[in-house]
Amino acid sequence: MDFTLEVIAFNIESCILAEANGVSRIELCDNQADGGTTPSYGFIKAARAILSIELYPIIRPRGGDFLYSDAEFDIIKSDVLLCKELGCDGVVIGLLNADGTVDKERTKILTSIAYPMGVTFHRAFDRTNDMFEALEDIIECGCERILTSGQKPTAYDGMDNIKALVQKADTRIIIMPGSGINSKNIVEIAQYTGATEFHSSARNFVKSKMQFAQPTMNEQLTNVHLNAEEVTAIINALKSC
Repeated sequence: MDFTLEVIAFNIESCILAEANGVSRIELCDNQADGGTTPSYGFIKAARAILSIELYPIIRPRGGDFLYSDAEFDIIKSDVLLCKELGCDGVVIGLLNADGTVDKERTKILTSIAYPMGVTFHRAFDRTNDMFEALEDIIECGCERILTSGQKPTAYDGMDNIKALVQKADTRIIIMPGSGINSKNIVEIAQYTGATEFHSSARNFVKSKMQFAQPTMNEQLTNVHLNAEEVTAIINALKSC
C-alpha cells in the first residue's frame, strides 16, 4: 500500500530537510507556540522556490479558537489568493461557528477561491460538536482532506474515532491522522485505522548558535527544526506495513 507523509515546517531549513528525506507534503507554518499561524509572504515564496514536493501553507491569522470576525475572514481570503499566486499546491484552513459546527458558508467561499489548489480542513475539526456531521459538511464544502486526532489529544488516543471516520468517509475525502504521530506508533495507527495519509511534526529543538547571551534576559532562544532521523524512521516504518 502507498502511504503519504506530511510534516510541519516552521522554517526554511526544515523545508529543505523534509524534501531531502522523502516527505511528500509540507504544511508550512509560523508560530509554533500558537499551534501554527499563517507564514509570511517571504517564507511562502522562498519555500515554493526551493521545493518540488507539495506545499500547503496554513491560513490562520491568529492563535486561539477558529471563530473569525469579518475582518479576519478578509485576511484569510487574501492569504488564500496569495498562496495561489505564489504557486502553492493547496492551503490548510479551519473555520467554525460559535455552536461548534463547521462554518460551511465561509468554507465554501474559500474552497471556491482556492481552486485549483487543494484544501485541507485542519484540526478545528477536532473542536466540532458532532464529528460525523462535520465530516459531511466538510465534504459538501469541497475540501479534499481532514486533519484529525479523532477528537482526542493525540491520534493514538483517537484511533477508534479515526477508524470510524475513515470508514464513514468511504474514499469521499481523505482522513489524515495527526498529533503525536511518530515512528514508534505509526504502524499501529495505520493498520488499525486504515488511513493512508499521515501528519507529523517530527520536531526537535535546536539551541541558538549565538556566542553571546545576555544574562539579564533570562530566556531560551531555541528554534523548532524538523528531525530528519525521525522522518526517515517514520517513512521506513510505513514501508514495513
